Order: sequence, then C-alpha cells, then structure tokens
Amino acid sequence: MKMIDRFINYVKFDTQSDELTNLTPSTPGQMTFAKSLCEELQNMGLSNITLDENGYLMATLPSNSSKKIPTLGFIAHLDTAPDMSGHNVNPRIVHYDGGTITLNEEQNVILDPEQFPELNDHVGQDLIITDGTTLLGADDKAGIAEIISAVEYFQQHPEIEHGDIRIAFNPDEEIGMGAHHFNVEQFGADWAYTMDGGAVGELEYENFNAASARITFKGLNVHPGAAKNKMINSIRVANQFASMLPRWETPEHTEGYEGFYHLIGIEGNVEKTTLTYIIRDHDRARFESRKREIEHLVHKINAEFPDCATAEIKDQYYNMREKIEPVMHIIEVAEKAMKNAGVTPKVQPIRGGTDGAQLSFKGLPCPNIFAGGMNMHGRYEYVAVQSMEKAMMTIVEICKIVAAEA
Repeated sequence: MKMIDRFINYVKFDTQSDELTNLTPSTPGQMTFAKSLCEELQNMGLSNITLDENGYLMATLPSNSSKKIPTLGFIAHLDTAPDMSGHNVNPRIVHYDGGTITLNEEQNVILDPEQFPELNDHVGQDLIITDGTTLLGADDKAGIAEIISAVEYFQQHPEIEHGDIRIAFNPDEEIGMGAHHFNVEQFGADWAYTMDGGAVGELEYENFNAASARITFKGLNVHPGAAKNKMINSIRVANQFASMLPRWETPEHTEGYEGFYHLIGIEGNVEKTTLTYIIRDHDRARFESRKREIEHLVHKINAEFPDCATAEIKDQYYNMREKIEPVMHIIEVAEKAMKNAGVTPKVQPIRGGTDGAQLSFKGLPCPNIFAGGMNMHGRYEYVAVQSMEKAMMTIVEICKIVAAEA
C-alpha cells in the first residue's frame, strides 16, 4: 500500500529535534525532510504550497464543491523525540500472531506482551517495528503519511464532495516549540486536528498545563579536611530540595487527571548544582499551586542556606479544553467520523501536550486524533498497518461529514 511505502520512506529521514541549538528548525534533518515532502506535494498537484525558512510546510487541496464549506486543517510534526536515536532507522513489517517479537537478537531486545500488554490488541495485524537500536518515528511520521494519503484518496475519488483541506507539517513539536512560529492566519483553517495521538480511537481535547522549572543551588567549596561549619555542598542541598517535593506526585505514581513534578535532569558539583523539572497538571488552579510550591521550597532552602537557591519557572503550554469547549461540534464531528471508519472513539485527556494545545490558544481550535503509534520515543515503538488505515479513513470521513453538513 502506498501509505505504508510512504511511511517507511519517511522514517529513514533523521529528524530528531534538539532543544539546545536555539534554532528553528532545531536540526537540519527536519528541513531536509520538509523539502522532500514539499516536492512530493508539488508532484501531487496541490496548491498554495509554502515552505518557510523555519521549516513550516503548508499546502491546500482545493474544494470541489460549489457550497460554502468550512476549511479544515490537518497537522503533523516533522521531528522525532530526542530521547533516542532516529539515525539509520531500519523498519520491517511482521504479521503478529501473538507472543514475543525479537527486535534485535544480538542485543536481546524483545517486544513482549508481558511488558507491553497493548500488543494483545494487535493479534492478526501487521506491525511495523524497529530493529531495536533506534526509535521508529511513527510519532509523528505516521500522521504525515496518513494526512498525505487521505489527500491522495480524495484526488482518486473526485466524486466525494469536500471543502478546502489545508495541511501543515511543522518542526520541533517534541521540544515544545512546534507551534511557536506557526502562522495561523496564513494557514486559514476554521479549525484543525493534529494527527499525533497513539492507539486507535484516541480523541483528545484536554491536555496538561505545563511549565519547566530550573532550580540552581550555589555551594561553597573548601578542603574537606577543614570543611566543618564552612562547606556548603550544593549537591546535598539539591538532594534535600528534591526530597521535599511530594514523593507520590511523580509520573511513575500518577495517571488520568493526576498531575506531577518530574525531575528530568541533574548536573552539578560542590560549588553549583542544577535540577531541571517539568511541572504538569490538567487543573489550572492546581498547576499554579504546583509552581508556587516550588517557589515556597526555594524560600525554605534559603532560610537554612541564605542566598543558596534560585528558581526559574517558565510556562510552556496550557490545557486546550477551555478553547475547545465553546466549539464542541468539532469533537462531535471527529467522533462521528471515527464510527463511520469502524473505530470506537476513546475520548481521554492527554498526559502530555500537542501542538494543538498552543494552536488552540493562538486562535485555531485543534484537538488531537490517533495516528496509531505505540511505545513512542523508544526502541520498542511500533505501529500497526491497520491502525494507520483507520486513521487515514477518519480524516476522509471528517471531511465528508463537514461537507455534508455545510
């Protein structure tokens, strides 16, 4: 199937993003991939194709109707996560009849339903897997392949009525920068959907409120043999701070709507130590309370070790629910489309964020739909061919419903 051929080609582009470069796109591979996609869209005959210097690619499949139909947008991101290598991705397709799958015999990398019980949902299906040395990149190259294949489907079926369909592929979603340079006015959609979810049926319009916190501890180093009442070991002070946060409010102890503090980095020595956290909560009031708690604990540390600790807290994105609830018909359309495509909708909160959250606050309501990828960001990532087919048909059904209801 052409969509699967597309996807397998796409994942061979190395597009890991990198938050340390301070560039957009953050890595050159993303622009290389965007240029290749741009050429593909040109060869398909799409109109209004633009690729800007920041790596944002947009295009239009024009309406084939005389009716005034809302302009729909479908969005996916170019980059893969920095968590694991996306270089020399070597995908293969296996028919899954149950049991374990050996990804890499030499390194003893096994995809096991005991560890990943979601595999049991794919018995009898065809899985695209890694060779156990890289991530796959279904997040979000599956979404890109599904969107382009849905556009191609409409080109092959001109009898199906649809309005203008806008598509966009952006860089740097995985480092929280995907929507920063997204030109909503230029995109021109009435509303949009990101194809960036996981399992079949996922439909998400609630996400975390998100912030980052960087706490720096200043120490005082003297020879340990003469350190009494003089030395301040910033590593030990940082550890004291970390232990003051609620033990059970971490990712490994929370689910559903439960928020957390997540220590994602520690770097230091006696003189200076830095802790990096991400702060997450669906509830805005609890989110603000979590940020205040960080500041409160910094004050407590400074009461014991004067002028030792400083905190830099930055908001990253907010819960899109408040922007989606006034236009809930776009969720109803997606639910109906999934059912038409033979999918049971699973409306659930995202324990994370998508570009759609930031776009919703920029004036483009943009809930998130499944793309089919599982175990994302690591060597155990896979996607079922059948899941991608259902995602593509969900896009088609959304456009058909909106045209019929216009």
